[in-house]
Amino acid sequence: MATKARTHGTAATRGSRQTYDRWRGSSAARGYGHQWRKYRAVFLVANPLCAKCALRATLTEAAHVDHIIPVIDKDDPLFWDKSNHQPLCHACHSEKTAKENQLGR
Repeated sequence: MATKARTHGTAATRGSRQTYDRWRGSSAARGYGHQWRKYRAVFLVANPLCAKCALRATLTEAAHVDHIIPVIDKDDPLFWDKSNHQPLCHACHSEKTAKENQLGR
């Protein structure tokens, strides 16, 4: 039985996503360029497990360096503050980000 390939959202959803992406700017423009990628790699080697999963006694590999207190861009004083960073797996990071976006940060 042949199945159709899944698309990511409807045309209306993709349109609003494109508008949102244009509004918020590229990842490099927000501060996640070369310097951040180097920092992220070192941070994740030193902190390889997801902090949220660890609270539930689950060992999950971290994939993201999360800003505990959300930041707007690279000019935010908390952007490079190491005490504002935590390792999160993809699922925990996505869940936290979705909640923050619902609350309007």
